Amino acid sequence: MKKPELLAPAGNLDKLKAAINFGADAVYLGGTRLNLRAFADNFTTEELIEGIEFAHSRGKKLYVTLNVIPHNEDLVGIEDYLKELYELGVDAIIAADPGIIMIAQETVPGLEIHLSTQANSVNHKSGVFWHKAGVKRIVIAREMSLKDIKELRETLPETCEIEAFIHGSMCMSYSGRCLLSNYLTGRDSNRGTCAQPCRFKYHLVEEKRPGEYFQITEDEHGTYIMNSKDLCMIEHIEELMESGIDSFKIEGRMKSAYYVASVVKAYREAIDSYLEDPSNYKFNPKWNEYLLKPSHRPYTTGFYFGDDEVKQHYESASYIREFDIVGVVRDFDKDTKIATIEQKNKVYNGDVVEVLVPKGENFTITLADMRNKKGESIESAPSAQMIFTIKCDKELQKDDMLIKSKGDNK
Repeated sequence: MKKPELLAPAGNLDKLKAAINFGADAVYLGGTRLNLRAFADNFTTEELIEGIEFAHSRGKKLYVTLNVIPHNEDLVGIEDYLKELYELGVDAIIAADPGIIMIAQETVPGLEIHLSTQANSVNHKSGVFWHKAGVKRIVIAREMSLKDIKELRETLPETCEIEAFIHGSMCMSYSGRCLLSNYLTGRDSNRGTCAQPCRFKYHLVEEKRPGEYFQITEDEHGTYIMNSKDLCMIEHIEELMESGIDSFKIEGRMKSAYYVASVVKAYREAIDSYLEDPSNYKFNPKWNEYLLKPSHRPYTTGFYFGDDEVKQHYESASYIREFDIVGVVRDFDKDTKIATIEQKNKVYNGDVVEVLVPKGENFTITLADMRNKKGESIESAPSAQMIFTIKCDKELQKDDMLIKSKGDNK
């Protein structure tokens, strides 16, 4: 059986490294232009060079998104940008607009092209069309079921790859093509500046009674009628593996490095467990634990099994966030048992924290003998990104993440 690619989001360089360290086969990211996450950190040319070197030196791939629906002014200078990406060595671009795809074909014919989910590809005829136009991989619309995907795989040329989202935030519009943000806020979601008005709380107003707001449901907090749940397919790895999907995609370029690491770890372990012995594969509940700890909304399997399941979350637009990252290991001295930590959230001497590791079981440690960079004893690490040390009998590795339950806050 062909091993599918595990593709992770990389909103910045730290997230790219976390994704690869925790098991991603490839990452996708936005560069300086034409990507749908204008508010992500995105990558400067210098950061892109470092990211490509980091990925390629570990045998991983890197894809750059150019997935906006561009207006004429957006296309100015795109040829130079595409040449730069090609010369830097990116493995593929992800695009939705035929104009961008045509320009890429003419300007850098050697650069691999993936069709963004924004192109709404849901049938084999459109897949063949795009493949003949030079597209190597189709990122299929989220609205497809497993049955649809299997049929697509059977009818597409073998040389045409299929990529599908398996985890992360979902959009209430068709494959992300939405005008709601444009109308309500003037921010164009199809050009990377979505204000996510589908997450807003709405009430009903009758035209002859202005100023009187009626709740659409009998809920004291209002109604989030367009707020979708998050996609999660961790309990259905077996079905995904048998569907013919070439690349399993995780959503979340705006999410934290902790989110990326924890989600990638869950799916990496599940995929590898299946490949090790498909006939005796069993779901491990710990994978669900990895996915429940970072920030998320209630989970759904989306459209994979048809339209019967409720995919909207009406009570609130808030995330479920039971754990926070409190630090990242930057160094560990095996002789002295002293770990150097970079603070990410306030943490106290004596706190019990979980260590999120790329491979193997996570474990807990107690933060003991906390000291600042001057070697002075401290009771807490309150300042963002401050460096402190702890004494730890268990061996830690560089880039291990320390997380703590929000219920344990002092």
